[in-house]
Amino acid sequence: MRFLQVDTLEDARQKLLDEAKAWLPATELLPLPQAAGRILAQDVYAANNSPHFRRSTVDGYAVIAKDVQGAGESIPSFLTVVGAVEMGKGADFAITSGQCAEIPTGGMLPQGADAVVMVEFCETFGDDEVAVYKAAAHGDHIIQIGDDMRAGALLLPKGKRLTPQDIGALAVAGAKNVSVFALPKIAFISTGDELIVPHYNPLEDGKIRESNTLSLAALAARHGYDVVQTLSVPDDQYTIKQAIKQAMEICDIVAVSGGSSQGKKDMTADIIQMVATPGVFTHGIAIKPGKPTILGHDETSRTLLVGLPGHPISAMTVFELLFGWLPPNLTGAAENFPIPAKLTTNVPGSDGKTTCCQCKLIFEDGAYTAHPIFSKSGLIATLVEASGYFLIDRGTEGLHKGDNVLVYLY
Repeated sequence: MRFLQVDTLEDARQKLLDEAKAWLPATELLPLPQAAGRILAQDVYAANNSPHFRRSTVDGYAVIAKDVQGAGESIPSFLTVVGAVEMGKGADFAITSGQCAEIPTGGMLPQGADAVVMVEFCETFGDDEVAVYKAAAHGDHIIQIGDDMRAGALLLPKGKRLTPQDIGALAVAGAKNVSVFALPKIAFISTGDELIVPHYNPLEDGKIRESNTLSLAALAARHGYDVVQTLSVPDDQYTIKQAIKQAMEICDIVAVSGGSSQGKKDMTADIIQMVATPGVFTHGIAIKPGKPTILGHDETSRTLLVGLPGHPISAMTVFELLFGWLPPNLTGAAENFPIPAKLTTNVPGSDGKTTCCQCKLIFEDGAYTAHPIFSKSGLIATLVEASGYFLIDRGTEGLHKGDNVLVYLY
């Protein structure tokens, strides 16, 4: 029997990142309406000032502030109305001392005006006179040129995941297209003679319904991958080999679930060595669950290959720890920030391994508590209750009830 020469989780992540940087991620230019949720591939600078003219924030009268200095309910200031600003049109006139102009919210201030008084504090007399019952300071109720964004200023940095408000800001800046990181294309191949495919077929003795391709595909999509293929094949070397080779032609990443350990039919590592050059760079990671994980790459097709454990919880855990971690570290996007919580019970560690513990996160009495979910790796229904996971470092015997942990949400 060959013993796995394991990497630490940190070493495996760094190797994976180093290999992926050689060709991932690609970039693409998307029209603004299609870019929401995508990650910027370059810094975006404002092409113009916003607003590019002075605007009123209220309905009222554009005035010269010194003309209404000291105005109040008992001593109003009287001004002559010399014009009215129309919404959506330029103010093609000016006011001088003793004059004012009617203006709507968002309207352009006429030349000479430096403040706006709300209409509630004004009273009209005749056709062209207004009494102002409130003083105004220079700049009151005005958005100045460039208050929102300045031409040439950094608007959004590379690595920013575009939110709805980002799309709005880009529209104001006049952007038509935006450069974003392309979604890495991934295929999932599940192996096993015991698998029932499709998963909704009737159960048979010795068989189980195939679920890994579905759960892993959903997890991958959440992390920003483009799932282009899911496939289930029997434990046959030639069949698995052909499936991997075909997937390598269209994908950036090929993930094989099952066959990664050291049993009679655990042949994934050997197959990766056959189809890829230079092939396997990690076989075994010091994590629990998921120790028999395989990582490899092919320089010719520029494909990353991963052998995941066949057990559902192990497979999802490994994918989360490696390929959930990879995209933000490739693109510079913000990672999934953990939530501090207190453990509700003791949790054992694993000698020499980083232990990944599923947990249910509950907010009570103004703080979060983490309720560990103990399950065997071959089960999946218990994972439904999990909000996320926390890690116990290598060399740590375990954690005690009341200890603080950092919970990473799924």
